[in-house]
Amino acid sequence: MPIPSNHFSRAAIGLAIWAIALVLLIAWAPAEIFTWIKAFHVIIVIAWMAGMLYLPRLFVYHCGAEPGSPQSETFKLMERRLLRGIINPAMVTTWVLGPWLAWTSGFYDEPWLQIKFVLVLAMSALHGFFSCWVNDFANDRNTHSANFYRIINEVPTVLMIAIVLLAIVKPF
Repeated sequence: MPIPSNHFSRAAIGLAIWAIALVLLIAWAPAEIFTWIKAFHVIIVIAWMAGMLYLPRLFVYHCGAEPGSPQSETFKLMERRLLRGIINPAMVTTWVLGPWLAWTSGFYDEPWLQIKFVLVLAMSALHGFFSCWVNDFANDRNTHSANFYRIINEVPTVLMIAIVLLAIVKPF
């Protein structure tokens, strides 16, 4: 299903607002930019994780809906909007801000950060699977059970816990 052009317009406006805010922030408080970027990174990661935790729950409920039913069509809309409106932009922004923070802080060669990087790659791969499953549901081709999605729903939680512990505790 092609994306209407107004979605691109909203995305462009959103990116322009972020870019203007960043330029204003750098001009206003250049010495504090690292702290502000770190705060934005945490906010964006929370948004990404919220979506990654909610989308598999939608899959669980969608499994119970008859394909083509009004309920199924509602789930398709919810899944697509969650993925395109929150999860995708949050993941991309996480990948922009995270490496910048690692490079700027000098932590890029620390073992804990390298492990964290691998776990974030795993989270991104899971995100890719979620995207495929949204497309499968959109085309009424889901092949997994509700129980499968209940189990998959735990994977982002486990990854998130490990990532946060590595970032905060820095055990290595």
